[in-house]
Amino acid sequence: MSRYIIIFAVALFVQTANANQNDRIKWYSFEEAVELSMQNPRKIMIDIYTDWCGFCKRMEAETFNNPQVARYINDNFYAVKLNSETRDTIYFQGHRFVNEGEGRRSPHQLSIALLNGQMSYPSVVYINEDLELLTAVPGFMRPADIEPILRYFAEDHYLNTSWEDFRENFSGRFR
Repeated sequence: MSRYIIIFAVALFVQTANANQNDRIKWYSFEEAVELSMQNPRKIMIDIYTDWCGFCKRMEAETFNNPQVARYINDNFYAVKLNSETRDTIYFQGHRFVNEGEGRRSPHQLSIALLNGQMSYPSVVYINEDLELLTAVPGFMRPADIEPILRYFAEDHYLNTSWEDFRENFSGRFR
């Protein structure tokens, strides 16, 4: 009898661990996301942040840790966390991106390129399946704020509907 209890407890633990893992965003490096998208095309969502940014930490805690947001992102995007001040060398589309800055808070060339030089943290960048920049959205967003943006790009509404029309008719589901 105790053997069945142990088997049941282990099965319950595994099921709970899998459910909890599904409620967390699977983050990839930039290169991993690009490689995955080349093998199995999917849009890429990039959270550009810095370690010192309070709103970046708040967005991580309140928005990206929201189970509904996490599930939607995992199902529709390859998610990347990019520290704008990283010292890593990143290769993308035949280019080498580095952080050439001398100071403590110097931005990485890739984050400069993705944000078109408009350095604002946090910012979320969206790239399509052809690895083309769709847009960068600056600023802190709660789950209800990010949902229409996620759906606009993930569900390809941007191809035939203006953002203004989509937003006006959008009915959210995230809490």
